[in-house]
Amino acid sequence: MAAEPRAFLRELIAKDLPIRTLVDADFAMLTQRLAEHYGIAGVDGVEVRRVDVPKESHRGGLLGQAAIHKVTANGTTTTPVKRGVWVLDRLLNDPAPPPPPGIAGIDPDTRGATTIREQLALHRTNADCAACHSKIDPPGFALECFDPIGGYRDRYRSTDKGDPAPEEVSLRWQARYKLGPAVDSSGAVADGRSFTGIDSFEQLLADDPAGLARAFVSHMARYATGAELSYADRRTIDAIVAEAAPTQYGVRSLIHTIAASPLLRGTR
Repeated sequence: MAAEPRAFLRELIAKDLPIRTLVDADFAMLTQRLAEHYGIAGVDGVEVRRVDVPKESHRGGLLGQAAIHKVTANGTTTTPVKRGVWVLDRLLNDPAPPPPPGIAGIDPDTRGATTIREQLALHRTNADCAACHSKIDPPGFALECFDPIGGYRDRYRSTDKGDPAPEEVSLRWQARYKLGPAVDSSGAVADGRSFTGIDSFEQLLADDPAGLARAFVSHMARYATGAELSYADRRTIDAIVAEAAPTQYGVRSLIHTIAASPLLRGTR
């Protein structure tokens, strides 16, 4: 899992692929075991290599990678809040503010009595929570179709109510869970645009390549300099993004432009 995002980024840099490929790629960097985990056939061997993926696999791009799903899960359960915060911060450079003091966190109901979406709907009735969750929850809901280790799912697991697990039917052994409520990966982002699942959500993000490029440049500049960006740096960031526009904001082009900019040359 950890090898996939590293190899994916190397591929983006080597081929100077457009920044939209971060979220809307038609390939993945896989080994045989990872391909089997994703349900993709025809991949043999332990080496990581580029594999064209079918659209129905929901793979390709960062948001289809198991490493991302694993680090944004809480052990054995998922939470749209943690995943939504990750997307806003790491991918869009639009971090959510910390929760107000005294506001309890939301834990998934593993018994299957209610869905996390229903729990968050109740949570948003608190005016102190509603404004932030209108931004946080939609990307988190889009990623709910992936379980804690990145397997694709259309139903949650339950320890109480639900249908028999498929393993009990096909393998005839006692599973410790049941199939609970259906996963709903639809939603609407803060500006009102709606999506029906992970694929259409990724398309919404890919439709704003300049925004993705600006977020990428901001994170890269912080990483390279070890310093936070100031308000005065926005003009330089906009110039970097504009210069890379003819390459469709190619990832290597963005990195080269950052390296030659006042942000790294110490002339800002």
